[in-house]
Amino acid sequence: MGICATELRDYVVRPTLENLGVASPVLEALLLGTAAQESQLGFHVKQDRGFGIFKIDSKTHKDVWDTFLAFDPDRASLVRGIASQREFLKEPDVELVTNLAYACAIAWGVYASQNADLPSDASDLQAIAEVWYRYYPREDITQTPAHYIENYRKYISEGPKLVA
Repeated sequence: MGICATELRDYVVRPTLENLGVASPVLEALLLGTAAQESQLGFHVKQDRGFGIFKIDSKTHKDVWDTFLAFDPDRASLVRGIASQREFLKEPDVELVTNLAYACAIAWGVYASQNADLPSDASDLQAIAEVWYRYYPREDITQTPAHYIENYRKYISEGPKLVA
C-alpha cells in the first residue's frame, strides 16, 4: 500500500506546484499519475534504477539541474529551498526518497525541462498518459500509455475520490 492519493495531492503535489508558481489541475494529474506508474504511489521508494516515488535516476536528477534549473536562477532557488540543508549537499539523490516535495519539484522539472506539451483538460487521461510516455524516462521501455492509465485508475481513480 502506498500513499493516499488525496493526501499526496493536497499536502505535497499541489503545494509544491504552487510554490513553484506552476500549479494546474493538469500538472497535478500528471504528477500523481507519474507516482502511480513509477512506484504505485510510494509502495517502492528505492528501485534498481531510481529514487523516490517518482523513480528518478541520478542522471535525470542531474540533468534537471544542469540543463534546466541552472538557467533559471529564481526557480533553482525555489527548488533548492525545498531541499534539506545538509543532506542535499551530502547525497542529493537520497533527497528524492526522503523529501516528497523536493522529489515532486524535480519530477515537474523532468517535464518542464523538455517543454512538455500539456493537454488543457485534466480529465483527459489518455492525453496525460501520452505526455508521461513521451517525456518521462522509463527503465522499462515496454511500458506504454495504457500501463500509465491502468496504474492511474488502480492507485488514484479507484482510491479516495480526488476533489478539486
